[in-house]
Amino acid sequence: MRRTYIHDLREWPRFEWNTERLAEPLAAVRLRQGRLIGHMEALGFPLRTEAVLQTLTSDVIKSSEIEGERLDAEQVRSSIARRLGVDIGALIPADRNVEGVVEMMLDATRQYDAPLTATRLFGWHASLFPTGQSGLRKIKTGRWRDDSSGPMQVVSGPMQREKIHFEAPVAGRLPEEMKTFLKWFNARAQGDAVMKAALAHLWFVTLHPFDDGNGRMARAIADMALARSEGSPQRFYSMSAQIQKERSAYYDILERAQRGALDITPWMEWFLACMGRAIDGAQIALKDILAKARFWEKFGATPLNERQRKVVNRLLDGFEGKLTTSKYARLTKCSQDTALRDILSLGERGILVRGDSGGRSTHYALAEAG
Repeated sequence: MRRTYIHDLREWPRFEWNTERLAEPLAAVRLRQGRLIGHMEALGFPLRTEAVLQTLTSDVIKSSEIEGERLDAEQVRSSIARRLGVDIGALIPADRNVEGVVEMMLDATRQYDAPLTATRLFGWHASLFPTGQSGLRKIKTGRWRDDSSGPMQVVSGPMQREKIHFEAPVAGRLPEEMKTFLKWFNARAQGDAVMKAALAHLWFVTLHPFDDGNGRMARAIADMALARSEGSPQRFYSMSAQIQKERSAYYDILERAQRGALDITPWMEWFLACMGRAIDGAQIALKDILAKARFWEKFGATPLNERQRKVVNRLLDGFEGKLTTSKYARLTKCSQDTALRDILSLGERGILVRGDSGGRSTHYALAEAG
């Protein structure tokens, strides 16, 4: 027997929440949001641009990872830099699916004040799936789903033993449901904009209006609402990166909210707490950006070839594991001999230092910028 979901309730979509219970967490996250923006505005333009580039890159990558799709980080960074007109050296070509996700995210955050319309959402959806395929499955892009292959369900587990976590409203309801959602989202004077971001996320993903991509679009809509809350297209913290870290809790609270009543206080609490943790993470990232700036202040005049600059930037951005000649060669697509010459040259210039271990365990690290 099919369970009842919030969209089945007679009062749908009249959401409610405990304002008193949420007043303190909302005030706390608003304070942290304001402090972060203040810190960022105090930085010079180049550092602020680097922070935005890093945040948007993380947002695009992590939003896709939540859905089990891994994008190439360098392609994402390159695509965003090109669209923002940021000089990061040699740009690399990006796949169509990377370009599509970047296009959607930048449209949501750079054009945050423009109305959200069905046409705009259809464009986002077509960008996400430029080939009309989701994996091996053909999907209808740029239109609401029609349920021709059965009800829209969120399931997990092996075939024949799937667990149904959620079933969306029937497709026939979508034109009217989406009209109501978009009218509400574009209306201005309706409470705090951060609360609106939290509700927009839940409301959109509950409607699940497309064949695929609903989670990524819901997070883009929430980012759009957060940009409105700040009156700025510049993103300095990534909700998607934090949600990816808390993916299990995210799906759990979503499922409980969608199977519960229209009092969505627990969801709103979780969203505000997650946003607070995202802002805290951005403060840590800011320290890394400042460290990177100090490094290039010291070594910026040192001549480097393109391979060396690429590896140094990877190390500054948080290289996983230890740098060896083999990893250098793979990363820059050069021979082991060339990799060793490049590394030794970086060592002579005081940029890299050799680790204590030798032989096959020989590895290198960045010198302290001081």
